[in-house]
Amino acid sequence: MSRRLAALIGSPVAHSLSPVIHQAAFDAAGVDWSYVAFDVAEGQAAAALDAMRVLGIAGLSVTMPHKREIADAVDRLEPAARALQSVNTVSWDGDDLVGSSTDGAGFVASLAEVGIDVADARVAVIGAGGAARSVVDALGRAGSTDITVLNRTREHAELAATLAAAASVGITSDIGRADIVVNATSIGMGGDTSEGAMPCDPSMLHAEQIVVDLVYHPIRTAWLDAADAIGARTVDGLGMLIHQAALQQERWIGVRPDTVVMRAAAEAALADR
Repeated sequence: MSRRLAALIGSPVAHSLSPVIHQAAFDAAGVDWSYVAFDVAEGQAAAALDAMRVLGIAGLSVTMPHKREIADAVDRLEPAARALQSVNTVSWDGDDLVGSSTDGAGFVASLAEVGIDVADARVAVIGAGGAARSVVDALGRAGSTDITVLNRTREHAELAATLAAAASVGITSDIGRADIVVNATSIGMGGDTSEGAMPCDPSMLHAEQIVVDLVYHPIRTAWLDAADAIGARTVDGLGMLIHQAALQQERWIGVRPDTVVMRAAAEAALADR
């Protein structure tokens, strides 16, 4: 059998970790697959999907700004992708292209890997963008009983909260009563330490909580360091990135890849930046 190809489409993609982590997993599994990134201009996602059909590309990762357009263009959507109207993974089922969203499930899997069960948990999600929406949807599917969404724009928070029956728009005090607090914004990305570069004042947190930051560059954000100093248990955002990619590969090759290998590859790549 000839080498199979999986690819990432998005714009920009030059700094994506996806080629590094996927190729590391393919190599560790001993499968004859390669992974490449294509910078596809906004509005050209459907054409990229046509190219996937014509060229026989075996799997596709999708990042911004194409997640919604791909959701409209595939033959079928898995439940999470249908609820979110967002696709980050395209795989084949016979002659059909199936769209999936593995981000939220990757988030839940990353917590499970370190012994954290979100079932019956009270969770405060800070943010209401694409990452936050995928987290809210996944928390609802995983059995979280109390999900509060906090966002500066109430309308966006209300839309995110419609994704889970247990979700509602939160207020600042909900952070203190949560078992798990999640930063699902980009605040702190790139090591920003300027005033206001934290999703919430760390004094709102306490030692009995689990504090999760979806930002993974840097892996240890100032907010996580502050939460750690308070005594809270902290979880970085690299786990979600790794596990959403692992779920993608599982759809493409039928087996779950080695997430330890994938994380090591990601950490090495980040260290070089």
